[in-house]
Amino acid sequence: MSTDGGLHLGILVFDDAEELDVVGPFEVLAAWEQHSDLKPQVSTFSRDGEGVRLAKGLRLVPAHSADDVGPLHVLVYPGGWGTRAMIADPTHLEWLRQVRLQTPILASVCTGALVLAAAGLLAGRPATTHRDHYDELADIDPSVVVDTEARFVDDGDVVTAAGVSAGIDMALHLVARLESPEVARAVRRAIQYDPAPPV
Repeated sequence: MSTDGGLHLGILVFDDAEELDVVGPFEVLAAWEQHSDLKPQVSTFSRDGEGVRLAKGLRLVPAHSADDVGPLHVLVYPGGWGTRAMIADPTHLEWLRQVRLQTPILASVCTGALVLAAAGLLAGRPATTHRDHYDELADIDPSVVVDTEARFVDDGDVVTAAGVSAGIDMALHLVARLESPEVARAVRRAIQYDPAPPV
């Protein structure tokens, strides 16, 4: 939690993470700060605190490293092609298991769920991911109950979202869950999020 007693939410960033997986939830959670009495604080962090290049070229300098971000109430794990390297990195998977032990809510967007599964954190649980990666999620851990219909799946201490823009819906859900639907609606109005695709 943050030093002032509020909720501390962290979004992990890494090379080739999908842009909207990162900034969609960040926008929602940062807007929440302006509408809440809970003093939520959201920050980005990378493993070493260095800047990252996201999947489509956006460069981002995080606020913290994994070592100094501090205890989190919620960890948001984005997807993107960069998750392939994370899945194959035993050191990172062990780090994720250790973080999980002290983090009340672990949330993934898109293929971030594949890393959670590779770390054994989705075993026997319902979860979702990007529609193009349902089979991959099942291959990584056949015990995962893959939900192919939901925009996000809330399984208590683990929340997974479908592809890319679904991370916005998940973040709004987290606001509603952690504070209230009324505050979540105020955040939605503030960011003018009212999907009505033009095509």
